[in-house]
Amino acid sequence: MTQILEPGSLAGRRALVTGSSRGVGADTARYFAQAGADVVVNFRNKAPRAEKLAAEFRDLGVRALVQGADLTDPESVQRMMDSVREEFGGLDILVLNASGGMESDMGEDYALRLNRDAQLSVLQAALPLMGEGSRVVFVTSHQAHFIRTTPTMPEYVPVAQSKRAGEDALRELVPDLEARGIGFTVVSGDMIEGTVTATLLNRLNPGAIEARREEAGRLYNVAEFAAEVARAAVDPVPEDHTRLVGDTSGFAPEG
Repeated sequence: MTQILEPGSLAGRRALVTGSSRGVGADTARYFAQAGADVVVNFRNKAPRAEKLAAEFRDLGVRALVQGADLTDPESVQRMMDSVREEFGGLDILVLNASGGMESDMGEDYALRLNRDAQLSVLQAALPLMGEGSRVVFVTSHQAHFIRTTPTMPEYVPVAQSKRAGEDALRELVPDLEARGIGFTVVSGDMIEGTVTATLLNRLNPGAIEARREEAGRLYNVAEFAAEVARAAVDPVPEDHTRLVGDTSGFAPEG
């Protein structure tokens, strides 16, 4: 995987990426570690995979803290933040990457609890650890970001609506974050090749990935999208707090 941040540019910085034991989260955390940051690897139920990733980071000469947490449980989130404070002393980068809602056994309200409520819970629990110059990045999709103006596949509607609700709730906190000197950026991506969500949607709607690839010209893969997420944590915050990744044809902007 190509190194996309300058070596040593994040030395002494501390980053937490939720849902970072695999996929976009894992590659985002890897980019931070390659740049010298100490990294918290968060997982829900894949401890061996998280431990393996942490060992890889330690081989790079940085600290890695593995933290299992149910992000829908505020007490679990607080325990994770307590461990971060004890081990790292604080946080400089928080990437809200974990999401879900297509699971069939988690309850009807799970998408909203994870994609809205848990995002707020994690941020609020992390704020006491974050100082001036820190950064928060929220990861979403075009299907969610543009859900008010552009319909998506029926199977994905509950997830898209809940992720947009999470984005809206987080944006309401921007004035408070700015008062603290903390930057906030939403990273929205087109369908990403190789993600669990894209695979599930393509299974439910055979040909969905191919159709979107043809319309967009090309789709980002996991590593490419993760690179944009990592860059969003260090690049200047856009005026509208939004970084659109990949093609937006077919998605109607609000207003």
